[in-house]
Amino acid sequence: MTESYVKFETPEDLQKSVLDLIENSFRSGKIKKGTNEVIKSIERGESKLVIIAEDVSPPEIVYYLPTLCDEKKVPYVYVKSKTDLGNRIGISSAASVSIIDYGKNEESFNKIISELSNIKK
Repeated sequence: MTESYVKFETPEDLQKSVLDLIENSFRSGKIKKGTNEVIKSIERGESKLVIIAEDVSPPEIVYYLPTLCDEKKVPYVYVKSKTDLGNRIGISSAASVSIIDYGKNEESFNKIISELSNIKK
């Protein structure tokens, strides 16, 4: 665990599934990137899943996201690197991404949510 905003460890295989889901959701055009857009999507109730990079500097950029997600009952997950996250959505790096619509990836999405609920117990 690198930063204080990281509330749990995300297993490697789950991170890979999450990154694949982000890439597939990005192709269908239903993600929000950038912390401000992510916050808006959570507050509007549009967000299905929020992905937060663990190596964000300064951490204040994403510090509030886990708390907001908990308040709004939006699942969230961490990935190790903002570069990995950015690469999946066609930019150099991303501190956070919100999936608004996972498109045809419902099975993958449900599997991730199920694994997350087991981790966060």
